[in-house]
Amino acid sequence: MAALRIRQVRLHKKLSLRKLAELAQVSPGLISQVERGLTQPSLDTLRQIARALDTPLFSLLDDNVEQVAVVRQNQRMSIQSASGVQYQRVSPGFGSIEMLAGFLPPGGSSVGQRWSHPAEECVLVTEGQLLVDVGDDQHCLQTGDSCYFNSSLPHAYRNPYDKDVRFIVAITPPSY
Repeated sequence: MAALRIRQVRLHKKLSLRKLAELAQVSPGLISQVERGLTQPSLDTLRQIARALDTPLFSLLDDNVEQVAVVRQNQRMSIQSASGVQYQRVSPGFGSIEMLAGFLPPGGSSVGQRWSHPAEECVLVTEGQLLVDVGDDQHCLQTGDSCYFNSSLPHAYRNPYDKDVRFIVAITPPSY
């Protein structure tokens, strides 16, 4: 269970895997293996990781993972890119799923160039129309439509239409 808690705490503290490894004075590969449950860290390594996370060692072993996390609308983390997309994180920032509320003005795009990452995504249009480019295909989504895909395929969200579009994206594992 330590693997799950280490990843949750790391993501909650907004640390990259490499940064945690640097702070704990271990290799990024070791942190990755521990988080994926492929290896059990020694007690000394676990202490180093706990120290780097500024977290009590026993909290990393605690099976009582927070069962409920509330994210208030006025406390959401927000970002906006030069390509026009605005995202608000509606999930708490830890756990195995990330949810974002997205907004694209007319002519906006989620990225300048399609990108891929190791995850799965599901997008739900809540207002307007959204063009979802995945691999070699384009999918026009209307309000209420959704699209699920493997994020390792190059993809982008676009709004070539004349009205704003709002959507929700679920990503697992979190990668934004």
